[in-house]
Amino acid sequence: MRLLERMRKDWFMIGIVLAIAGAKLEPSMGVNGGPLKPEITVSYIAVATIFFNSGLSLKTEELTSALVHLKLHLFIQIFTLAFFPATIWLFLQLLSITPINEWLLKGLQTVGCMPPPVSSAVILTKAVGGNEKLSILLTTYFLMYLF
Repeated sequence: MRLLERMRKDWFMIGIVLAIAGAKLEPSMGVNGGPLKPEITVSYIAVATIFFNSGLSLKTEELTSALVHLKLHLFIQIFTLAFFPATIWLFLQLLSITPINEWLLKGLQTVGCMPPPVSSAVILTKAVGGNEKLSILLTTYFLMYLF
């Protein structure tokens, strides 16, 4: 019975592991133009659904109260868009003197400069009981940077 309780509690992480395993077993399902049409479903439908569901669960007062945490907003923006990329850059400078492939280093630099994915920021914050309101606001900021 304890295993069943644990699975109910960690259903999201189990789902992620199953999705990764499914992608490993049948990678053709998720390619562009494949049956799942990720160029449409992920880019538009999934993002819109996450924000719509998250927005429905928030009260207007909660959203406005999340806006007043200016120091926290500033800290997260600086950490995500300046400190973390700078740290990755320094780490890559150290790695560049090793025999690691140059293209791998360029890929790590690119990933290190990107904001967190919408799904991670909102869904995982909600799953661990974090401040969902701030997560939605900050993810919206990051999306505005991208577009």
